[in-house]
Amino acid sequence: MADEKLARLVAEVAAHRYSRRDILRRGTALGLSASAIGTALAGASMPFHALAQDAANPLGVDPKAPLDVVIFKGGFGDDYAINAEKIYNTTYPDAKIKHTGTTRLGPQYQPAFNAGTPPDIMDNSGADSLDNAALVAEEQLADLSDLMAAPAFDTEGKTFAESLAAGSQDGGVYDGKQQVLLYALTVYAVWYDKNLFDKNGWTYPKTWEDLIAMNQAAKDAGMALWTYQGKYPQYMRLLFDQMVYKNAGKEAITKLDNLEDGAWSQDSVKAALNAFKELADNGAIMDGTEGLTHTESQAAWLQHKAVFIPCGTWLENEMKDVTPADFAKTPAPSPSLAGDTLPFAALSAWAGENFIVPAKGKNVQGGKEFLRILFSKQGAKFFSENTKALTVVDGAVEGLNLGPVVNATQEIYAAAGDNHYYSTYADWYKPLGDESKNQMGELLNGRASVDDVISAIQAAADDVKSDDSIKKFTRS
Repeated sequence: MADEKLARLVAEVAAHRYSRRDILRRGTALGLSASAIGTALAGASMPFHALAQDAANPLGVDPKAPLDVVIFKGGFGDDYAINAEKIYNTTYPDAKIKHTGTTRLGPQYQPAFNAGTPPDIMDNSGADSLDNAALVAEEQLADLSDLMAAPAFDTEGKTFAESLAAGSQDGGVYDGKQQVLLYALTVYAVWYDKNLFDKNGWTYPKTWEDLIAMNQAAKDAGMALWTYQGKYPQYMRLLFDQMVYKNAGKEAITKLDNLEDGAWSQDSVKAALNAFKELADNGAIMDGTEGLTHTESQAAWLQHKAVFIPCGTWLENEMKDVTPADFAKTPAPSPSLAGDTLPFAALSAWAGENFIVPAKGKNVQGGKEFLRILFSKQGAKFFSENTKALTVVDGAVEGLNLGPVVNATQEIYAAAGDNHYYSTYADWYKPLGDESKNQMGELLNGRASVDDVISAIQAAADDVKSDDSIKKFTRS
């Protein structure tokens, strides 16, 4: 039995480049003696000196090991990651770094995960990202507990976890283990041009009834009232989540997340979907919206072809090169529905950009060290200065003036107080996320009724719930 355990540890060490701490912890968990653990190190031909841990290298990174970095090159670009790579090379000059920026993560990298040859670190975000919940269920992601407990890169006296905004990493915890790290502090909003509003004497509608009432004024100004990222209706689903939350509170969204029976028949769900139907019924959606990508619809909005568009705070950086000089991008919470239990200021906010360290990467500890650097004050400051967006790193933007859009974002986030929340059903269960976003598109384009949409999404939720092959998660 001891020989079997020793062989198992040798195999694990060779496959994962465990740090010294990981090796000792794993060996102890297997009931091996210190001498046996030393044998495992020798048997795996591990360069023990390369894995030594000290204050300068708390994660036991092999300083000469190559690092394979893959970044979702979306609204935030990838310059911030390249900056973190430069800092990594300052610490480990002999490490050769391969950098890839892409928007098609799933199609490009799912085969690598299947083959056991994934990159060492990945920003798994965007419309074509891999399914994090599925990766967790398949034990494809490294446990980041040692990173969370390690000293912060440049915040003296704090651990890595303590240097981040409280609660910001809860969405990356699966089965009690931190397996995903979330970077960008995202506020989801309805956007408008404040200069246009001032010119026309308009005020932002705080109720959905007032929003629909603006339809004629928009037409008189030669504009549509609304557009959205037509080919990616998950942008409207994110707005739907906010409206459900504001209408009936955290409990309503939690029922959706936890796959409770009949959750999609809640009155709050019907209220939000009926509001969307009003947009379609009143001809308030910009012609051609359904066929547009996210950037195409956002560009049309910037050209004053529509008054409103829903989006996250990545919008500022994503469209900075095509924003007219006199266009004042301004975020606001969704207009209130009749009977809302939460105030107008309530909104959706979460940490985005999902960073993962594949468990079968060749340099697991290097991937974690990259995150320790990226989630440092200097790494986060570069990100915010470069993208005009906030991160989860405490104190990273102190003293910085990041411009009116970021200032406005901070204002509405502060005004919400504790009234912000984020749904997880689409992240946990990709089939449900896909069906719900598709049904939003069907409703907005007049091909389905509210009852049809509820029936279709509830059926998808029920299928997920009854499928024993899909790992289930719950939240309270």
